[in-house]
Amino acid sequence: MPAPASPLLSLEALKVAYGGIQAVKGIDLIVGDGELVCLIGANGAGKTTTLKGITGLQPVQSGTVRYGGEDVTGLPAFQLVRRGLAMVPEGRGVFGGLTIEENLAMGAYVRQDRDAIRADIERVYGLFPRLKERRRQTAGTLSGGEQQMLAMGRALMSRPRMLLLDEPSMGLAPLMVQKVFETVLAVSREGVTILLIEQNAKLALEVSSRGYVMESGEITLAGDAKMLLHDPKVRAAYLGVGA
Repeated sequence: MPAPASPLLSLEALKVAYGGIQAVKGIDLIVGDGELVCLIGANGAGKTTTLKGITGLQPVQSGTVRYGGEDVTGLPAFQLVRRGLAMVPEGRGVFGGLTIEENLAMGAYVRQDRDAIRADIERVYGLFPRLKERRRQTAGTLSGGEQQMLAMGRALMSRPRMLLLDEPSMGLAPLMVQKVFETVLAVSREGVTILLIEQNAKLALEVSSRGYVMESGEITLAGDAKMLLHDPKVRAAYLGVGA
């Protein structure tokens, strides 16, 4: 599957250093409008640092981040949210002392349309019925899987055009991982563009249309997700299957 000619997000020769280490070494990556694309690789490959470079959480050394045709390199995260680019961070980052409903309301802080916000909270509850059951419970008392659901729901409250998901399956029980990935697909089908960062290569490639493989800060493979799923190198390195 060829990469889209007019991407919504594109990284051009992006370099990002983290703690004195060259974590991202001049990568090119594109995501087309409406696509679900994954970036897979082992822990420490540079995946999360790539997201931090995109969202302005880590300074870009060189290269360009383009979103919606504009150069957004180095723009702070809150400005990107206003432009429709939202991120669900690794580790979820929910507000533990606030209720589920208050966390969701925080996700809509860039909006003023109260009736539509109320409707979107109900939409999130439709995606995650467990959150509705516990809506007045504080987020810090939820399980890891429920917190992941809440973090995704909170990001959706900004009505993003594009969602960056950083390791959504990390530390979750298998049944909860399945639920999270079902939701990723459901959100994708609604037309939200998604860049999925994930160590679980098999699941990530199964739900994505295209994929990139990252090793030691570089993109080493890219292409159709189903093709990568059956690539001998990918199978040996990430799927535990002999080449």
